[in-house]
Amino acid sequence: MSSPPHIVLPWVVRRTRLPLLSRRCVDCGSESATTGPGRFRVNANHKLLDVWLLVRCVSCDRTSKLTVYERTPVSSFDPVELTGYRVNDAELVASTLLDTSFARRNRFTLDWTGAWRLDTPSEWPGQTWPVQVAVDFADPVPVRPERLIAHGLGLSRGEVLRRIKCDIPVRRPRSTGFTFTVLAGD
Repeated sequence: MSSPPHIVLPWVVRRTRLPLLSRRCVDCGSESATTGPGRFRVNANHKLLDVWLLVRCVSCDRTSKLTVYERTPVSSFDPVELTGYRVNDAELVASTLLDTSFARRNRFTLDWTGAWRLDTPSEWPGQTWPVQVAVDFADPVPVRPERLIAHGLGLSRGEVLRRIKCDIPVRRPRSTGFTFTVLAGD
């Protein structure tokens, strides 16, 4: 029986940009849209506000609006949040876009292809086996653990399945932290 791993390496999954939206364009039929620099549109109708997140088709540049709030009384807004909508706060754009209920209401999914990176320690421990790795997600990037581990270790996915011990299903997408143990190779 092997001893429990005594080295824990931290891995962090971070977004490099906002993901694309998988949403059909009504003009050209393209399946991708982007928030670009991230802009909101706030429209007042007496004491009611509408707030939309503006997105652009990546093919034809057509602008569409995704509803954030519709006919909402001005008094129900937090003043800081309302100011964020008016000045197009980048963090507010990101948190709105990554909100799953917002995506569901506006009928789009996020395409994370090329929008994230894996930060790993620069040095791998020498001959010390097994090694435990703790994966943390700075943003909710859905990725299959077996693909993430294969990318991080430079192994094939088959080799990952042979050399990795993990308490979660490695073939199902995940966007929350987990740990796994790397066993010595043959």
